[in-house]
Amino acid sequence: MAWLNLLSFGDRGWSDELLQGAWLSIEISLSAYLIGLVLGLFGAIAKLSKSVVARSVASGYTTVIRSVPDILVIFLIYYSATDALSYLISMTGLSVQFQLNGFVAAAISLGVVQGGYSTEILRGAIVAVSRGQTEAAFAVGLTRKQAFLLVIIPQMLPLALPGLGNLWLIVLKESSLVSLIGFTELVLVGKMAAGATRQYLFFYAAIGVVFLVMSGVSSLVFHYFEVKASHAWRRK
Repeated sequence: MAWLNLLSFGDRGWSDELLQGAWLSIEISLSAYLIGLVLGLFGAIAKLSKSVVARSVASGYTTVIRSVPDILVIFLIYYSATDALSYLISMTGLSVQFQLNGFVAAAISLGVVQGGYSTEILRGAIVAVSRGQTEAAFAVGLTRKQAFLLVIIPQMLPLALPGLGNLWLIVLKESSLVSLIGFTELVLVGKMAAGATRQYLFFYAAIGVVFLVMSGVSSLVFHYFEVKASHAWRRK
């Protein structure tokens, strides 16, 4: 019963704080995921372009992201972006202490990491679309941009969904890393609760259960869309 009291709402328990931390984890994960998708789409296009420079930049980006620890990328973006913006502000003659917002830093850093992985997922999906589809689009008078938006993207999404679903689960788990730059997401809230009550095993297990629930619900949602996309693909 004492453990149940720890999960009560109000001043006596920690459920309010844990739910708020879980919601912040979802917010940061969703923001990073969307940033990663945008970067991944540009990266995939660059890797498939005829420009040697674009291909080299995209290849360098994915190589670095897949080789460097994610937490190091978070630290680099958080501290280097803060220093860079402080320097730019100082060049205007203003002496203002600037600190990058924790949410923004977390979203950008995790988004940059996810972009490296989504680049390969989206590139593979684009390559899997039959070249005949593109040629048919050109034959009916579509421009390259129109063919990409109206023909390639709708057909690549069903192929990319399984990989993008796995990527969402990864970013959801990696949202816990931003606690290291002081952002109060679920893991940091649980750590604070465990430290205040000395119930380390209980609260760390509770955090695991919350992540398990969020991941389970996410898997069901992505599975639903995968089935829908698969049926739509077969009808074509």
